[in-house]
Amino acid sequence: MSTSERPVQDELPWPPDLPDLPELPDLPNLSADSESLADVMPSVAASLGVPGFLDRLGLPPAPKAVVLLVDGMGWELLHSNGDAAPVLADLADASGRSITVGFPSTTATSLGSLGTGTPAGDHGLVGYTFALPQDGGRVVNALTWDTGADPLLVQPVRTVFERAADDGVVVSHVAVRKFDGSGLSRAALRGALYPGADTMGEAVEATAQALAGPDRALVYVYTGDLDNVGHLRGCASQGWRAQLAHVDLFVRHLVHVLPAYVPLYVTADHGMVDVAQDDRVDYDDEPDLSAGVRALGGEPRARHVYAEQGAADDVLAAWRERLGSVMWVLSRAEAVAAGWFGPSVAERVLPRIGDVVAAPRAGAAVVARRTQPRESALVGYHGSFTSAERLVPFLLASA
Repeated sequence: MSTSERPVQDELPWPPDLPDLPELPDLPNLSADSESLADVMPSVAASLGVPGFLDRLGLPPAPKAVVLLVDGMGWELLHSNGDAAPVLADLADASGRSITVGFPSTTATSLGSLGTGTPAGDHGLVGYTFALPQDGGRVVNALTWDTGADPLLVQPVRTVFERAADDGVVVSHVAVRKFDGSGLSRAALRGALYPGADTMGEAVEATAQALAGPDRALVYVYTGDLDNVGHLRGCASQGWRAQLAHVDLFVRHLVHVLPAYVPLYVTADHGMVDVAQDDRVDYDDEPDLSAGVRALGGEPRARHVYAEQGAADDVLAAWRERLGSVMWVLSRAEAVAAGWFGPSVAERVLPRIGDVVAAPRAGAAVVARRTQPRESALVGYHGSFTSAERLVPFLLASA
């Protein structure tokens, strides 16, 4: 434990002193989840014969495999837009099923679970933004990695890629070049070769090349444009449907380059919902919400609220009073007890979780238009527990 972490962690009980849960309507508890995104890579590794992994998804043995993650392609969105994506719709009907993602239902957390096969309480990427004791308690952005902290220290759990490579599997990560060596890539997805591919066409060729050798191979392919369109235009927009059609064509071309008996698994990191302006609460204009708050983390549909010393109870009461009718508002200990971050939370991870954690039940969001203008101006959001956000597809295709 670094000296910069010790003062923060010494204020927290370990193991955490878990309270009785409050009587809140339909309080989510992730311990009831069955198949999840965290099961995907371990199951694929087991299907490739890598020892030490459990195939919870029941995958067929194969010498090679491809996993495509489509950022933002929720299970419900895919079903409601199947006419724009006939290949994906046919796969969903023939071999598809939904799996869940963890909380928050957001990219950094989901990629941490995909890459390590563990929930957020183990890997520690507990949100889009979160406080990091190694960085002086500053709220850092896990996507841009605007921190000097070493990704391998922030997320020390060995990845499935590292363990598969140790067993002789040739592992490749196919994504845009700007992510090569990024903090999030190193934290969540380290251990793979990185053939850069800035377009879908390049990604198809890179995938084919990664599968061409004689050795066992695991190829992870990522595409993020669908999520970008959803955030900027909304997931009910014509632009989102047009981008989904591009993803559908991408899948068709990936299937075309698969060798015989090599499966392609298609999944996602979260879904999305559009949030109306009238359903947004502006933190910057709500003095009752900001009183006693040191920093606001997370994102509009999954907030980490970090209280000033001694103010956590008052902050919790204020947030419950203002938002309790539309959001689940829990203390850190209550969120841990509810299993929101997995069955257990590691000691190094606990102080990264807000003193207060808030997630909308339906179409609400806590924005901050002055201090977080970019995030507050979006149309589509994710992060909370609705089925539109947490259910993602798991599809199987083959040549």
